[in-house]
Amino acid sequence: MKIPMDLRVDAHSPIPIRRQLTEQLKHVIESGGVPRDQTLPSIRELAGFLGINTNTVARVIEDLKQSGYVEARRGRGVFVASAPPVRPSPRLRESFLRDVVIRAAALGMTADDMAVGVLSLAGVRPAAIEGAVEVLLVECSPSELDFFARQLEAHLPVRVDKVLLGELAAVTRRQTQAGRWRAAVTSFCHLPEVDRVLSGRGVPVIALLAEAHLETLHRLAQLPAGTRVGVASDAVETAHNLAHSIANAALPNIVLVGASPAEGTALGRLVRRVDVIVCSSAAGERVRQLAGPAVQVMIDDRALDQRAIEMLAALLVRQNGERPATAPPAGRRRPSARASGGRTPRRSATRSTVRAT
Repeated sequence: MKIPMDLRVDAHSPIPIRRQLTEQLKHVIESGGVPRDQTLPSIRELAGFLGINTNTVARVIEDLKQSGYVEARRGRGVFVASAPPVRPSPRLRESFLRDVVIRAAALGMTADDMAVGVLSLAGVRPAAIEGAVEVLLVECSPSELDFFARQLEAHLPVRVDKVLLGELAAVTRRQTQAGRWRAAVTSFCHLPEVDRVLSGRGVPVIALLAEAHLETLHRLAQLPAGTRVGVASDAVETAHNLAHSIANAALPNIVLVGASPAEGTALGRLVRRVDVIVCSSAAGERVRQLAGPAVQVMIDDRALDQRAIEMLAALLVRQNGERPATAPPAGRRRPSARASGGRTPRRSATRSTVRAT
């Protein structure tokens, strides 16, 4: 079919491309741009027309299926649902928002509190933060650094300074950018070490949590009792983190056999012991080569826990409101006499450590 010409995405928008396309297709369907029971363009057609990744389009189509806008018909493609959802009218939405604002004000919430909460949950960068700020990211492997950096920069207007855990002490000794870091983020298992190295530098530390996607956990929960499950990823640390996330779900029908990197003999041994392998997309091809048709492969690239993003956003917005328009150079700022009673207080070694739980 002909692709609706009003579909377009903006790669420079703070709104993720996946959300842009999802909302546009919902609008097209609701307005009758694609008649009921008519097939949608294929994933490749949409991706080629818009110049975006096919995986992104595939996730958009899955979002539309989950929300009832389209349905897949085996061997025929994806069709507009016969009765797609009907969203509230603008008048009803305005009334709803007014009620929310009144209730939030009654709880003592500020406009920033509401903006950060709503925008973070929606996966949109908070506009309350003026310009990109520097955030230190500390992880134990390049793959983990890349994963968390992509997640953070996709949600917030930050520039992520990536540092390996083993190099953190040396980096902080020889560089002066610690004064420019508005926050440091790391995963829970590295929190004590990062907290120790950055102690006394005035940089709040936030612990991040990356979980298996809910869709993956749902699929695992549908497997027969006693199904043996293994986990693989391009780095052993990532594999263990993903396995830990699945183990925390405590699914009674599966047996978690172990985790392995996607290279080396360990993966071959793991594949021979399991019925299902959960792996990252980067490891998918290698896993499929070894697994063969007898082993089911589930792709899961994990997702950064939304609460951690919201906490970091709230911290940055709060700092943005508290900072003066022109901050003095790092290391030369002096507290006012009024604030300190006329004396310059000793700098406290106690820092703020924030955990997303």
